[in-house]
Amino acid sequence: MSLAGLFKERVLTAEVWLPRPRAEVFPFFADAANLNAITPPWLSFTIVTPQVDMRPGAIIDYSLRIRGFPISWRTLITAWEPPLRFIDEQVRGPYLQWIHEHTFNDEVRDGVPGTLCRDHVRYKHIGGPIAQSLLVGPDLQKVFAHRTKRLLEIFPAAPSAQPKNN
Repeated sequence: MSLAGLFKERVLTAEVWLPRPRAEVFPFFADAANLNAITPPWLSFTIVTPQVDMRPGAIIDYSLRIRGFPISWRTLITAWEPPLRFIDEQVRGPYLQWIHEHTFNDEVRDGVPGTLCRDHVRYKHIGGPIAQSLLVGPDLQKVFAHRTKRLLEIFPAAPSAQPKNN
């Protein structure tokens, strides 16, 4: 296997449709403190930066545990386009590369207006395909599954947004 195969860029895409307007959903993501509410407890996630002003150039420091190992993680907000999208990129942390684009699109499903939240992550890590298949890939799937579950709990359908049966 070549070295390029060991450090291959990988892509993770996750999406969740929330039965709430983008004007309600985006501000939740604009407040970095809300990351705690959607991050799995087993990561022992803490935002270290006291006050985050979300904008291009904002730096956010976190501490967490990955499989019990303490990790410091720093991200830089490289794009900030409310209420459509933002990008955070790892400056320091467990990955060789982590570029995470969050997008928010209006979408109507079954007559109910809502927001399609999409995560597109381009990442690289050490350990090659073995680490990807045994550790990194499964861990990321669990993290984003937890995130989806929590977002659906935080943003349930509004009583007036339920489809009507006549």
